[in-house]
Amino acid sequence: MSPPEEATPASRQAGGEGGSLRVALGILASRITGLAREAAIAGFLGLGPHADVLAAVFRGPNLLQNLLGEQTLSASFIPVYSRFLARGRAEAAGRFAGAVCGLLLVVGAVFALLGVVLAPQFVTLFAPGFLGDAARVAAGEAEVDRFALAVRAVRWTLPMAAVLMMSAWSLGVLNSHRRFFLSYVAPVVWNATIIAGVAAVFFGLAHGGAARAGTPLSDRLLLGACVGAFLGAVLQVAVQLPRVAGLLRGFRLSLSTRVEGVRTALTALSPVLAARGAMQLSTYLDQVLASVLAAGALSSLRWASLLYLLPVALFALSVAAAELPEMARRGPEEPQAVARRARAALRQIGFLVIPTTVGYLLLGFLIVGALYRWQAFSALDNWLVFLVLAAYTLGLPAAAASRLLVNAFYALGETAAAARIAVVRLALAPAVGVPAMLLLDGIPVSRVAGAVEVGSPLFLGATGLALGSAIASWVELVLLRRALGRRLPGFALPLAAAGGMALRAVVAAAPVAALLVGSGEVPLRLRAALLVVGYAALYFALSRRSARQEIEAWLGRLGRRRGR
Repeated sequence: MSPPEEATPASRQAGGEGGSLRVALGILASRITGLAREAAIAGFLGLGPHADVLAAVFRGPNLLQNLLGEQTLSASFIPVYSRFLARGRAEAAGRFAGAVCGLLLVVGAVFALLGVVLAPQFVTLFAPGFLGDAARVAAGEAEVDRFALAVRAVRWTLPMAAVLMMSAWSLGVLNSHRRFFLSYVAPVVWNATIIAGVAAVFFGLAHGGAARAGTPLSDRLLLGACVGAFLGAVLQVAVQLPRVAGLLRGFRLSLSTRVEGVRTALTALSPVLAARGAMQLSTYLDQVLASVLAAGALSSLRWASLLYLLPVALFALSVAAAELPEMARRGPEEPQAVARRARAALRQIGFLVIPTTVGYLLLGFLIVGALYRWQAFSALDNWLVFLVLAAYTLGLPAAAASRLLVNAFYALGETAAAARIAVVRLALAPAVGVPAMLLLDGIPVSRVAGAVEVGSPLFLGATGLALGSAIASWVELVLLRRALGRRLPGFALPLAAAGGMALRAVVAAAPVAALLVGSGEVPLRLRAALLVVGYAALYFALSRRSARQEIEAWLGRLGRRRGR
């Protein structure tokens, strides 16, 4: 018997629209707490060596998450599992889930063990620029040995990554059953535990813990964040597993690739792993380059990318994740239905991503300051993170749209085509970004900000890497559109609708720009809040008639759900 949520065409349509709303609400909660986490860390550490260490030691977990996490499972696990459910084969779906779970557990355990034993080698690989710190400290040229700190931190963060692989597996099961909210809100626990770890260290030292002399406060705050991250990962998985267990039928943990569906998933997995591996190579190159730039470059990329990825996750991932099971249920057998859903989903994504792009370029400096600027985070830190964010933002609409198109390929069972295009983008990003980085790295941030720089100077090199990423995102979108058009006759990007959205965003931004110039005396956070809310209100007011379908998709369903 099919699960209840498969019952009718109407319920299938609701799964995509209501699902995107539930994903968005879950992501919103997790991202708000994530920004609170980063604001706390930024305030205590500022742009400097400790923040650079934190950015570097999360590279390993990010590597594992990108290779075997949500996006990879979206390409391989969710389509197969969803088709089992659509055909009423819940027992087969459970056996398939058990085999994938077993394989992931083995891979995660091996990776965690290697991370603990080979921590120095991992740090050397991910941040070779840290290697000379001990000599610089001994010569009095630096105050912090980033390499030694990173080795200690990695022994917590790499085991954390292995635990989070099970969170990605849980997400795959829950999404396939149209249970979207829990898996996307679960990272709230992870973020809260990191904040608690930092707060415990800070208040412990502030009330007598400082007597444990010899270890600087910044060192202990850094390690407190890493320990909190590991404990938070355990809790994040723990809150999902009871719900997952209630959905699975016929679950049996195994390591067999002979279980039905496993080899199909592994076949789809291979090109995705190749593409994700290429992406990690590109990101690795960015990190290596940033690690040898002046202190602050690595952490500026991290904090700018967190804001850049917020609308991608909140507005693009939420729609793409909800649409993937629906498109996968139709697959190659109903290409026109897949094309219709993809086009409607792109309009829904663009309705919020396009004004966010204009808003970041206009108000990004205030947004960065409102979130991060306190304690050690200075005005020049604010400028550097904003400029990196602005460079990333130039590619934001393309990156968001590409997320949906890639999932359309996954739904059609053609992961290889999307993987080849991803490799092209990832080769292009450093080809453009490295020369731009070298060109901009000689320009101090103080020259752009018109301020006097105190302490170690900050330079614009990281902005060049972000520009390379933005240009490559547009190339990827063009290639994805062409390739998908060959597989879905009649499919086209909703360019006219996107143009209308962009025009309304610019019109809404005009009076806000005037207020931005004339409100310099208003406190930073109040000024940011008023201008952001005012800009959003104007954009929605201008869109009420022309984008009714998109507003209904995002807000109307929420109103109906509350009214029930």
